[in-house]
Amino acid sequence: MTRKQRRLTLIGASLAVLAIAAALVLGALRNSIVFFNSPTDVAEKRISLGTRMRIGGLVKPGSLQRGDNLQVSFAVTDGNADIAVRYQGIVPDLFREGQGVVAEGKLESGGVLAADTVLAKHDERYMPREVVDALKKSGRWQEGEAKSPGSVSR
Repeated sequence: MTRKQRRLTLIGASLAVLAIAAALVLGALRNSIVFFNSPTDVAEKRISLGTRMRIGGLVKPGSLQRGDNLQVSFAVTDGNADIAVRYQGIVPDLFREGQGVVAEGKLESGGVLAADTVLAKHDERYMPREVVDALKKSGRWQEGEAKSPGSVSR
Protein backbone atom coordinates (compact mmCIF):
# COMPACT_ATOMS: atom_id res chain seq x y z
CA MET A 1 0.00 0.00 0.00
CA THR A 2 1.17 3.44 -0.78
CA ARG A 3 1.23 6.20 1.79
CA LYS A 4 -1.80 7.89 0.19
CA GLN A 5 -3.83 4.65 0.28
CA ARG A 6 -3.00 4.11 3.97
CA ARG A 7 -4.07 7.66 4.81
CA LEU A 8 -7.38 7.28 2.92
CA THR A 9 -8.01 3.92 4.62
CA LEU A 10 -7.35 5.47 8.04
CA ILE A 11 -9.66 8.41 7.32
CA GLY A 12 -12.41 6.10 6.02
CA ALA A 13 -12.14 3.83 9.06
CA SER A 14 -12.22 6.84 11.40
CA LEU A 15 -15.36 8.18 9.73
CA ALA A 16 -17.01 4.75 9.97
CA VAL A 17 -16.24 4.51 13.71
CA LEU A 18 -17.56 8.04 14.23
CA ALA A 19 -20.79 7.23 12.35
CA ILE A 20 -21.33 4.07 14.41
CA ALA A 21 -20.72 5.97 17.67
CA ALA A 22 -23.19 8.71 16.65
CA ALA A 23 -25.82 6.10 15.72
CA LEU A 24 -25.41 4.37 19.10
CA VAL A 25 -25.73 7.64 21.04
CA LEU A 26 -28.83 8.71 19.10
CA GLY A 27 -30.35 5.25 19.53
CA ALA A 28 -29.79 5.40 23.29
CA LEU A 29 -31.36 8.87 23.52
CA ARG A 30 -34.39 7.82 21.49
CA ASN A 31 -36.15 6.28 24.49
CA SER A 32 -35.41 9.16 26.84
CA ILE A 33 -36.46 12.08 24.63
CA VAL A 34 -39.95 13.38 25.37
CA PHE A 35 -41.56 15.80 22.94
CA PHE A 36 -44.03 18.52 23.90
CA ASN A 37 -47.52 18.27 22.38
CA SER A 38 -50.66 20.32 22.66
CA PRO A 39 -54.01 18.49 23.00
CA THR A 40 -54.75 19.36 19.36
CA ASP A 41 -51.44 17.80 18.26
CA VAL A 42 -52.29 14.59 20.12
CA ALA A 43 -55.74 14.42 18.50
CA GLU A 44 -54.40 15.11 15.00
CA LYS A 45 -51.37 12.82 15.12
CA ARG A 46 -53.22 9.78 16.49
CA ILE A 47 -50.33 8.92 18.78
CA SER A 48 -50.05 5.23 19.64
CA LEU A 49 -50.83 3.90 23.11
CA GLY A 50 -47.92 3.65 25.53
CA THR A 51 -46.08 6.57 23.94
CA ARG A 52 -44.35 8.80 26.46
CA MET A 53 -45.19 12.44 25.94
CA ARG A 54 -45.47 15.85 27.51
CA ILE A 55 -48.66 17.86 26.99
CA GLY A 56 -49.39 21.41 27.97
CA GLY A 57 -52.22 23.86 28.02
CA LEU A 58 -54.76 25.09 30.54
CA VAL A 59 -56.54 23.02 33.18
CA LYS A 60 -60.08 22.96 31.81
CA PRO A 61 -62.53 24.66 34.20
CA GLY A 62 -64.92 22.15 35.77
CA SER A 63 -62.73 19.14 34.98
CA LEU A 64 -60.67 18.90 38.18
CA GLN A 65 -61.61 15.94 40.38
CA ARG A 66 -59.75 14.83 43.48
CA GLY A 67 -60.07 11.29 44.77
CA ASP A 68 -58.69 9.05 47.46
CA ASN A 69 -54.96 8.36 47.87
CA LEU A 70 -53.95 11.65 46.19
CA GLN A 71 -55.69 10.68 42.93
CA VAL A 72 -56.29 13.70 40.70
CA SER A 73 -57.95 13.76 37.31
CA PHE A 74 -58.42 16.77 35.07
CA ALA A 75 -58.49 17.79 31.43
CA VAL A 76 -55.83 19.83 29.67
CA THR A 77 -57.17 22.06 26.90
CA ASP A 78 -55.76 24.40 24.30
CA GLY A 79 -59.20 25.64 23.28
CA ASN A 80 -59.59 23.24 20.36
CA ALA A 81 -59.13 19.83 21.97
CA ASP A 82 -58.99 18.31 25.45
CA ILE A 83 -56.87 15.49 26.85
CA ALA A 84 -57.93 13.72 30.03
CA VAL A 85 -55.10 13.35 32.55
CA ARG A 86 -54.91 10.99 35.51
CA TYR A 87 -52.27 11.59 38.17
CA GLN A 88 -51.52 10.15 41.58
CA GLY A 89 -49.45 12.34 43.82
CA ILE A 90 -49.16 15.81 45.23
CA VAL A 91 -49.84 18.51 42.67
CA PRO A 92 -48.02 21.87 42.85
CA ASP A 93 -49.51 24.54 45.11
CA LEU A 94 -50.37 26.76 42.14
CA PHE A 95 -52.21 23.97 40.30
CA ARG A 96 -55.88 24.86 39.76
CA GLU A 97 -58.54 25.19 37.08
CA GLY A 98 -57.87 27.74 34.37
CA GLN A 99 -54.11 27.81 35.01
CA GLY A 100 -51.27 26.71 32.76
CA VAL A 101 -50.03 23.17 33.27
CA VAL A 102 -47.58 20.71 31.73
CA ALA A 103 -48.14 16.98 32.34
CA GLU A 104 -45.73 14.21 31.40
CA GLY A 105 -46.61 10.53 31.17
CA LYS A 106 -47.82 7.73 28.91
CA LEU A 107 -50.89 7.70 26.72
CA GLU A 108 -53.37 4.99 27.71
CA SER A 109 -56.51 3.59 26.14
CA GLY A 110 -59.37 6.05 25.80
CA GLY A 111 -56.91 8.88 25.12
CA VAL A 112 -56.11 9.33 28.83
CA LEU A 113 -52.64 10.47 29.81
CA ALA A 114 -51.36 8.59 32.88
CA ALA A 115 -49.10 11.33 34.19
CA ASP A 116 -46.14 10.79 36.46
CA THR A 117 -45.19 14.49 36.52
CA VAL A 118 -47.42 17.56 36.73
CA LEU A 119 -45.95 21.04 36.58
CA ALA A 120 -47.85 24.29 37.15
CA LYS A 121 -46.71 27.74 36.19
CA HIS A 122 -44.86 29.49 38.99
CA ASP A 123 -46.72 32.82 39.00
CA GLU A 124 -49.56 34.54 37.22
CA ARG A 125 -47.33 35.97 34.50
CA TYR A 126 -45.14 33.01 33.53
CA MET A 127 -46.09 30.22 31.15
CA PRO A 128 -43.75 27.74 29.42
CA ARG A 129 -42.86 28.84 25.88
CA GLU A 130 -44.36 25.66 24.40
CA VAL A 131 -47.70 26.32 26.11
CA VAL A 132 -47.70 29.95 24.92
CA ASP A 133 -46.97 28.82 21.35
CA ALA A 134 -49.75 26.21 21.45
CA LEU A 135 -52.25 28.74 22.85
CA LYS A 136 -51.26 31.31 20.21
CA LYS A 137 -51.65 28.68 17.50
CA SER A 138 -55.15 27.82 18.74
CA GLY A 139 -56.14 31.49 19.01
CA ARG A 140 -56.68 31.43 22.80
CA TRP A 141 -53.65 33.56 23.68
CA GLN A 142 -54.18 37.25 24.42
CA GLU A 143 -51.20 39.57 24.66
CA GLY A 144 -50.77 41.01 28.14
CA GLU A 145 -52.42 37.93 29.65
CA ALA A 146 -49.09 36.48 30.73
CA LYS A 147 -45.43 36.95 30.03
CA SER A 148 -43.56 34.37 28.02
CA PRO A 149 -40.11 33.21 29.16
CA GLY A 150 -37.36 35.67 28.58
CA SER A 151 -39.56 38.74 28.82
CA VAL A 152 -38.74 41.23 31.53
CA SER A 153 -41.29 43.40 33.28
CA ARG A 154 -40.12 46.72 34.69
